[in-house]
Amino acid sequence: MDTNTAFLASLKENVDPRTLGDEECVALAQAVSADIARLEAVRFRAIAQLARHRDGASSVVQEVAFALSLVDGHAGALVSSAKALTTRLPRTLGLMDRGLLSGAGAMKVAAATAWLSDDNALAADALLEDRLAGKNTAQIRRAVNRVATTVDPEGASRRAEHNRAGRRLRMRHGGTGVASIEIEDGPVEKVAAAYTRIDRGARALKAGGETRTLDQLRADVALDLLLSGQGGAGERSEVFLYMDLATYLGLNEDPGELAGHGSIPAPLARKIASSADTVLRRIITDPLSGQVLDLGRDRYRPTAGVDEFVRVRDRECRRPGCQRPAQACDLDHSVSWQFGGHTDVADLIDLCRRDHRLKDEPGWTYSLAPDGTLTITTPTGQSYDSTIPSLHEPRPAAPPADEPPQF
Repeated sequence: MDTNTAFLASLKENVDPRTLGDEECVALAQAVSADIARLEAVRFRAIAQLARHRDGASSVVQEVAFALSLVDGHAGALVSSAKALTTRLPRTLGLMDRGLLSGAGAMKVAAATAWLSDDNALAADALLEDRLAGKNTAQIRRAVNRVATTVDPEGASRRAEHNRAGRRLRMRHGGTGVASIEIEDGPVEKVAAAYTRIDRGARALKAGGETRTLDQLRADVALDLLLSGQGGAGERSEVFLYMDLATYLGLNEDPGELAGHGSIPAPLARKIASSADTVLRRIITDPLSGQVLDLGRDRYRPTAGVDEFVRVRDRECRRPGCQRPAQACDLDHSVSWQFGGHTDVADLIDLCRRDHRLKDEPGWTYSLAPDGTLTITTPTGQSYDSTIPSLHEPRPAAPPADEPPQF
């Protein structure tokens, strides 16, 4: 047992949180979370064995619900996840055994691969083994969706059409005097565009001196739009859809990428791109890395080039785990201009308003490497890297002109 492991073991057994410093608090929380993940793996195996004893009887869900004091929906998700993890997703379960993946993360993997065949689930499990550690549940969902779409593109396309056909509007009554309305499983490009329009309308009202909070204004603008067709700014709303030319032309089936959402099947990406309201942009990427190098100018009217390029390049807020689309983010210097930062694409990044404010908190440092990797260091010395996902898988460099290609 190394010194650090022994130190953590001692903390867990003889801990008095009131005596810990910041670094020790973070280390202890991480160590205990790893232990919880290992115990959750044991729980999944026990539930799966119970289901095997009962030959998969549906009553297993109710027994788990009673035994663990859970609602039926959560108990059902635990049972289905346990079955998948112990049969179709052994490497994901192995990550839990190593304390690298939480039970909530493992359930995201199980849910997002449930539609795959057993063979394709095993293939996705193998591809995901090195992509899940250290990711939050939203990042895990996106990673799994992309891999699942890659291993079964035709099935992903059928599933997307099935999901979109199931769209519905629901009303849920809350506490005294309030209720909620929700569009479930709406077409992602329309939902994203609708949210952008509502958000812009709310921000325009806020800039005009409104005392309501942005959350209140978004809700009020949305209700005004539903009731009267009016509510804040009515300009065209944008969503960013990324796919390569070969996919657009139908020459391959690589998934597209919708900012703020993640991967979508190639047929759906082509359907969105061919809409009468869609405006296409030319984006040049590095063929080796898949990162954005240049942005075409032929659309709408000339815009602030640097601002637009950074938003298209980043796609979303650059804090690891945040998926707010770049259109709704602040443009900020990775190095404050007061301390030598430059207002150019090499120093500017997209941060949502919450993470922009976090950057200004004491003890937080941000540094941007030449390759676009953003490193965020917390007040306790923990460092986290944020890289922009490639728009396509890295491709091998072409051989020099004087060398024949290798087959």
